[in-house]
Amino acid sequence: MSAEPTIKQSGIRDVQFGVGVQVVEPVNLYECELGDDSFIGPFVEIQRGVKIGARTRVQSHSFICEGVTIGDDCFIGHGVMFINDRFSAGGPALGDRTQWEQTNIRNKVSIGSNATIMPVNICDNVVIGAGSVVTKDILVSGVYMGNPAKLKTTKLPTSTLNPHHSTV
Repeated sequence: MSAEPTIKQSGIRDVQFGVGVQVVEPVNLYECELGDDSFIGPFVEIQRGVKIGARTRVQSHSFICEGVTIGDDCFIGHGVMFINDRFSAGGPALGDRTQWEQTNIRNKVSIGSNATIMPVNICDNVVIGAGSVVTKDILVSGVYMGNPAKLKTTKLPTSTLNPHHSTV
């Protein structure tokens, strides 16, 4: 027995673009805001209500769900996953937005490839190591690594403070 699937198209819909934004397709962007001179790599999904700040770069295969705000001069590495549902009722919220939580990323935050960001607040001038899992608010600038992510040093390399102006 063979059934016909329902096929939905990904694409770009109802996005507020700042000046000088670069997007590499294919992407799935809808009802979000992208700040001036931001960059979105291929195979990225950014959902409704997300706000991406000026000069922020989002690399390929990243997923930014509803409820996320990312500041200016940030770097989101390849394959970074943002989560808005902690399964607080014992399982997935199944679309019940009242169970979803917010994530706020301030300015000059660099998140390494394949990191997972739970609903948290992250202050300015933070580096998150590749593969880290951020489960709690980060209120002190510095370098964080691991699962769960923990502060390794408050000394940031100068190059991490604004590395996002190169082009692909």
